[in-house]
Amino acid sequence: MKKIEAIVKPFKLDEVREALSEVGVTGLTVTEVKGFGRQKGHTELYRGAEYVVDFLPKVKIEVVVSNNQVEPAIEAIVKSARTGKIGDGKIFVTSVEHVVRIRTGETNEAAV
Repeated sequence: MKKIEAIVKPFKLDEVREALSEVGVTGLTVTEVKGFGRQKGHTELYRGAEYVVDFLPKVKIEVVVSNNQVEPAIEAIVKSARTGKIGDGKIFVTSVEHVVRIRTGETNEAAV
């Protein structure tokens, strides 16, 4: 099993959710986050004063999938989240050693 974490632009959330659903991903967790990468934030004008926005709003999507779902899930995220502009985000994949569904006590693949 693998955990896929995708950091994407907030307005792309619905598209990514739909794309993941189409490839068979049944559950996900979404967190509103802030951060920056190579773009290092940007400057904005507010009431005539210029100021620097260091941390940009992003959305972190977390899903745990079986090993055979990893590539389709990554492709779905990339296709649906890409705008072609700086700040589109990143995807991180890590191994998951153990999963337990609290309600039923199911473990590992059965719990996903």
